[in-house]
Amino acid sequence: MQVSVEKRASVNSETDLFAVLTTSINSENWRLPPRWAEIDDWVDGNLRRVVDLGDFSGKAGQTVRLYSKDGTFPKRIILVGIGNSKEVGPKELRNACSRVIEEATKLESRRVAILPPLERRLSSSACLQAMSEGFILGGYRYDQYQTAKDKPKLVAHAAILIETANLRTARRASGAGIAIAESQNLARDLSNQPPCDLNPVTLAEAAKEMAKATGLRCKIEDLQGLKKLKMGAMLAVAQGSSNPPRLITLEHNPPKPGQKSRRPTVCLIGKGVTFDSGGLSLKPSGSMVTMKHDMSGGATVIGAMRACALLRLPIHVVGIVGAVENMPSGTAYRPDDVVTSASGKTIEIGNTDAEGRLVLADALHYARTTFEPDALIDLATLTGACVIALGKWCAGVLANNEALASRIQVAGETTSERFWQLPLWEDHRKFIKSHIADVKQVGGREAGTITAAAFLSHFVGDTPWAHLDIAGVANTDQASSGQPRGATGFGVRALIELLQNWKKL
Repeated sequence: MQVSVEKRASVNSETDLFAVLTTSINSENWRLPPRWAEIDDWVDGNLRRVVDLGDFSGKAGQTVRLYSKDGTFPKRIILVGIGNSKEVGPKELRNACSRVIEEATKLESRRVAILPPLERRLSSSACLQAMSEGFILGGYRYDQYQTAKDKPKLVAHAAILIETANLRTARRASGAGIAIAESQNLARDLSNQPPCDLNPVTLAEAAKEMAKATGLRCKIEDLQGLKKLKMGAMLAVAQGSSNPPRLITLEHNPPKPGQKSRRPTVCLIGKGVTFDSGGLSLKPSGSMVTMKHDMSGGATVIGAMRACALLRLPIHVVGIVGAVENMPSGTAYRPDDVVTSASGKTIEIGNTDAEGRLVLADALHYARTTFEPDALIDLATLTGACVIALGKWCAGVLANNEALASRIQVAGETTSERFWQLPLWEDHRKFIKSHIADVKQVGGREAGTITAAAFLSHFVGDTPWAHLDIAGVANTDQASSGQPRGATGFGVRALIELLQNWKKL
């Protein structure tokens, strides 16, 4: 879909659907705004009538469809309510634009124009960015494996019509929204792809292809490379599968070889388990369904790196994805095994279905020692305990640095990708100590999300670090505005918001 920002006068005979976004209306003292007079004329006065009769009040989610009086373009006009003007912001505009695109798709409207609300603050750069995000996210479909010939025709062009003279600023904000949302859609695509086609090797190939298209530096470590790096924890997970592992490293604004970056360096680390059977600690069959999404953290990192490149963020960002498949076989690792991580620390295995933390342990150590970053942030569908604790409404954040955790939460609130901080105390770190190895992989049912993070904390040293457990928000069975069933690409928007406003910790 092509998205543009145009002067309002640009509405022409090619517009199939014209959408008007409006905040709540009090019909008792309401007067037709001058900027709506032309629209009311298109529909022979019916815009005024639906408000006067109380059929449309502008409350959030409310829509009314009207038709042009003589059948000319625009053929259809819809009024879209976004709610109380004091409570409306980027989130509501993003959702409203997604609904418009979804409605346009049902109507097979190829060209859409949308008129933002009357309130001046709702035409800010943040709001225009959110509107463009809404268009792209609302137009997302994952139908590559559907053979039906009657697939809906997607919207070809969506235009935001503004009355401000500063088109350059508005278009820059819209362009940022497009880049971020398309990058989120890339993360969705990767996570939605079935494991018969997406394995560690093909995930690495997809990351390499994206890097080539956007100018990122890309390095892929194969099985032999991982052995040289002594990544015993990650290799233990991989050894039960016939699909070999890969370590994916993407760099935005890399320094010259052999030099340390003069820019702030932030490492994003993603869990890339392309399918998780549980290994020898085999999951029940019902619990294996949706385990293709167990690489969602890695998908988010790849999507965020794409956005970093397109937005030309002025910092050094490194994306690292540990890509493995966790399968049962005669060569699989076992409960009671002791493995040696890349850091040299030994790990007592208690459950082969707690594989993600092993992958992250080696990836975190690699990121810390190779790039000496200012901060480490990892994302993973790590624990079912986080789903129990926080449900589908937010992700968990645990950190060794309060400023970093706070900034992630603020970025999440700004982008409507919420995080809730859980405690991480020295008591938790001590609890994960093993009596036969340096640390134990699992700590039992109590505080499962926290003890998983406590395990990871043993591999980050003193580097500021935050662990984002996205198990409850990485995919969904319930469709909503801008979000069909399946992968969400959660975290791309929040990470970019954080990185765009990066300050020294």
